[in-house]
Amino acid sequence: MKVMIVEDEMLLAMELESEVEAAGHTVVGMAASSSQVPAIMKAAAPEFAFVDIHLQDGATGINVGRMLFEKRIPYIFVSGNIKKLPNGFAGALGAIEKPYTMNGMANALAYIDAVVRGEEGRLPPASLVLAEDVA
Repeated sequence: MKVMIVEDEMLLAMELESEVEAAGHTVVGMAASSSQVPAIMKAAAPEFAFVDIHLQDGATGINVGRMLFEKRIPYIFVSGNIKKLPNGFAGALGAIEKPYTMNGMANALAYIDAVVRGEEGRLPPASLVLAEDVA
């Protein structure tokens, strides 16, 4: 799966990149601000994205999420406060709350990969809050 990471904390972005690659996926781009996302989407055609809410240019991650949703690119939010997400999570599959464990992220990534490939009936890991679970 081709993955885009939208995260302004470089250490977290690099850790997530390592986890994605260890799981056999490819990171096709990393953005620290919302303004960097369109170029990555155009050049790399990601199949999935991890998106933080607060980026270098402010709380613009939700706008990034809406852009991904419009382009039919599945994504999840990775945030220190998922309570700040709008109803329906702006089209996200769900959210992972920071701080997360590498094991929790690996389990969430395996679940997400299955969903993107169209597998059904798989239970989400505890580390992933699904948008439909927060109504």
